[in-house]
Amino acid sequence: MKAAVIYTKGEMPKYAEFPEPIVQNENEVLISVKAVAITNLDKGKASGKHYSSENENQNGFVVGSDGIGLLEDGKRVYARGISGTIAEKAVVEKNRMVPLPDGISNATAAAMPNAVAGSAMALRFRAGIKPGETVLINGATGFTGQMAIQIAKHYGAKKIIVTGRNKNTLQELLKLGADEIISLKQDDETIVNQIQAIHKENPIDIVLDYLWGHPAELILNALKGNGSFTNKVRFITIGSMAGENIQLSSGILRSVNLQLSGSGLGSWTKEEVKLLFLEILPEMFLLAAENKLKVTIEEVPLSDIEKMWNTEVSDGKRLIVTI
Repeated sequence: MKAAVIYTKGEMPKYAEFPEPIVQNENEVLISVKAVAITNLDKGKASGKHYSSENENQNGFVVGSDGIGLLEDGKRVYARGISGTIAEKAVVEKNRMVPLPDGISNATAAAMPNAVAGSAMALRFRAGIKPGETVLINGATGFTGQMAIQIAKHYGAKKIIVTGRNKNTLQELLKLGADEIISLKQDDETIVNQIQAIHKENPIDIVLDYLWGHPAELILNALKGNGSFTNKVRFITIGSMAGENIQLSSGILRSVNLQLSGSGLGSWTKEEVKLLFLEILPEMFLLAAENKLKVTIEEVPLSDIEKMWNTEVSDGKRLIVTI
């Protein structure tokens, strides 16, 4: 079969012939893959930099962790891969499959799951979002951030504040449901003052952070209290596009009612992951099929994987490999 194969970590995948995967037990099934998203998670695994990266495989390995495919009976499903999914065939887990509704394309469906997991899981299980709450999304101009705006609104957020560096994309986020925008191209003092002014007028309940690094430090500094009673803030880190480490003073933790946690592979419980497949993803696929979730994508054929792997897709689009 044709597949996107990594032979040496850190190199781009090759469009190559690779042995078809074999089903090993009754909990697995083979699918014919039709569409797969290229995500930061997949790039991190391919480079060996993500904490869930596989050990080195001298024979190479197929990249891709999930995708849209057809079962033997022709039914369309989204599924998590046991073997790599950017290939003509993939072995997937039977208990991690979601049937797709009519009205949603393969490419649109492939674009969604990583972003849904990267937003809905944090909102529901780490933040425990309630209708009427205020959410700040740090780094909202990317694909997952744009999905997070819409999902937070769907879950009942009263007000959504977003940060980012791309001026034009920030303005577009207002059309997706954002209420206020904060440009990270401003100086630090201006950013902190802007967050503090918003927080004073309308206390922030939840921070979804896709950046970490210095932007996260600015938000935490803006939340620092002065000895008075404070509104509880649930700060959830989901990504680290601006750096893996931050400086966090003890004074911030002591002066504000702050819940600091992370959302990602390894932090979710088995029950939470079960609900992702049984409830969350089916609901989001249906919303997209009904045009209630906006998804922006760019499609490329599997044969172009080598030249497209490191392409920076503009305006928060998701790059989708079609097979």
